[in-house]
Amino acid sequence: MPGFKRKHLSALALLGALAIQPLWAADLKIALSADVSSLDPHYLNIAPNVAFSSHIFDALVNVDANGKLVPGLATSWRAVDATTWEFKLRHDVKFHDGSKFTAEDVVFSLDRPAKLTNSPGPYTAYTKQIVAKKIVDPYTVRLSTATPYGPLALDVSAIFIVSKKAAEKASTEDFNSGKALIGTGPYKFVSFKRGDRIEVARNDSYWGGKSDWDKVSFRIITNSAPRLAALLSGDVDAIEGVPTADLSKLKGNAKFKLEQKISWRTIFWEIDQSERSSPFVTDKAGKPLPGNPLRDARVRQAISKSINRKALVDRTMEGLAVPASNIVAPGLLGYNDALKVETYDPEGAKKLLAEAGYPNGFALTLHGPNDRYINDAQVVQTVAQFLNRIGIQTKVVTLPLSVYFSKARAGEFSVALLGWGTLAGDFGLRTLVGTSNPDTGWGTWNWGKYSNPALDKLIASSLGSVDQAKRASYAQEAAAVAMKDYAVVPLHHQYATWAMRKGLKYTARTDEFTFAHQFHPE
Repeated sequence: MPGFKRKHLSALALLGALAIQPLWAADLKIALSADVSSLDPHYLNIAPNVAFSSHIFDALVNVDANGKLVPGLATSWRAVDATTWEFKLRHDVKFHDGSKFTAEDVVFSLDRPAKLTNSPGPYTAYTKQIVAKKIVDPYTVRLSTATPYGPLALDVSAIFIVSKKAAEKASTEDFNSGKALIGTGPYKFVSFKRGDRIEVARNDSYWGGKSDWDKVSFRIITNSAPRLAALLSGDVDAIEGVPTADLSKLKGNAKFKLEQKISWRTIFWEIDQSERSSPFVTDKAGKPLPGNPLRDARVRQAISKSINRKALVDRTMEGLAVPASNIVAPGLLGYNDALKVETYDPEGAKKLLAEAGYPNGFALTLHGPNDRYINDAQVVQTVAQFLNRIGIQTKVVTLPLSVYFSKARAGEFSVALLGWGTLAGDFGLRTLVGTSNPDTGWGTWNWGKYSNPALDKLIASSLGSVDQAKRASYAQEAAAVAMKDYAVVPLHHQYATWAMRKGLKYTARTDEFTFAHQFHPE
């Protein structure tokens, strides 16, 4: 009898464990480090919005954790000729409302970004190269470009496919309310409380296989301390943007685990190079200067030389970055190994300022976000100290991302901290320092108004090369021109870090995106 009782209790315990396990694995709570400002997947091209959209929608081409292009809604793609690309689409894919996905939805989605004329961060840089779209059959699309164009598959990886039926007459607010938020992705929309949380439910009909999670709650916690506290208390299961000061604490705690990867994101200074008097550059008495000293490459070089990047990385970033010499991260197409990290040389910086006509320097305000990049506000403060040492009297203003980006895009700052991630150097150069042209989609993030026709020509040659070796060579040459001219001033490539409770696993991504469907129970 005692033996029977023990066996009976063991069986009950086993049944109880089996009953509890699905509940343990059913829901996932993730704390995000930046606010999701819009659920419209074509409205504002910033990383937090893109990362969330990937849960509701798919693109024709996806990107894996290492930055490699892999099939999405398109099973394959090929260059039919120098100016035509063909995409074969998946069959039997359905939108969340049960309607079939076809080539009609692809063409509609590629057309839509150009129709959102009020977009503060348009996706048109990814679609402007397409001059014609042809539906060969319901599951084959051909896209034509005016000239040979190599990175089209990369471009379309940034365009989410929406339902033509649901979105044809929909506004951005219809997406934010959930009314038009109909995709083919791994989750269906449940609710959105701006600045607080987003909730989604598993799409059991997802073509890529069911997620491990019935329901996912994304908590918006932009402040690092409360985000970490939420993990430690069990309020959330995982967090992104782990505070650098707390890494050692987490590493020594057996209840949690970390995943890390060097990011594609380069943190850099966008510098106002317009012909006007720059809004936050004055003499040291606060009076406007007759011209804009930031237009002089020697001044931009002086700013670069004043920055001790090793100290910035070791102290301010607490080792969670590597100094940058390129706009793109190491290992990506177009990264130029010949470009070396700027030598810290404050005396050389002072000489450059004197040569440019500013022997006593001038006054400058640095602007940056305080809730977007790793230790962003501290980075701005650190660089201000470096600039003060070379005679540039520097003030600091940092703002929440929700306010900061719109002001930076409008050209309201003189020197602004930005971050950019891309899988290809020519693509990043086109977007960040290519001469702004709304007709071609170039320079959509060139908020400093830099322009160099010679650089534009090299970028165009790179983008026009279907041969990947030639494309990489042109991109590296273009990178050298941009950096020699200090089109922007790169600081560092940051590491991406995730922390999670024990029992979860996540493959760290170079693009820094946090995808709920890529978390799995161990």
